Amino acid sequence: MKDLAALENWLRCIEARLAQEKDDLNALDAAIGDADHGSNLFRGFHKVWEKLEATPPADLPALFKLVGMTLIGTVGGASGPLYGTFFLEAGKTLPAGSQTLDDAGLAAALAAGLAGLQRLGKAEKGDKTMVDALLPAIDTLQSNADLQKAAEAARQGLAATIPLIARKGRASYLGERSRGHADPGAASASLILECLAGDDTSTS
Repeated sequence: MKDLAALENWLRCIEARLAQEKDDLNALDAAIGDADHGSNLFRGFHKVWEKLEATPPADLPALFKLVGMTLIGTVGGASGPLYGTFFLEAGKTLPAGSQTLDDAGLAAALAAGLAGLQRLGKAEKGDKTMVDALLPAIDTLQSNADLQKAAEAARQGLAATIPLIARKGRASYLGERSRGHADPGAASASLILECLAGDDTSTS
């Protein structure tokens, strides 16, 4: 079960991990992109945290909407709209006024977020994008409600992007030269799932 405080802690974890690892994410992005994925995401999640501290959301739908709109408004490139859509679509599954989210509800919300992200980005598994980490993680979460296993599935999905040739985004322009590098979007998606698992308060 996740409540409002637990999900705010999730977002705080993401912001803190990005502060520590933004240079590593930028380095991954330098190999096949614009070298700014980590810095862009850190700016977005830092702004999320500033807004949460200034005006705490009243319920879970408001929390997800705040995150989604802030990421769309502050994160450059494709990752802002994609992650922003992920959080916005996830929040749309939650009843107005809801304060807690059970395991099934969390899995359904994240699945809706992923579906929205894929509609926007047109990416499928194997395209060497954040979908390669999010899809196996959310599939795992839907099948057994285990956040630790979901985070591990995301890490495996990230590792699986290394030998792939990118078929989406700026990396796709590199063709064969994109092979041999982990996808930075899959890396940030794995980080987000790790933070969710680290704050797991599930009682099931």
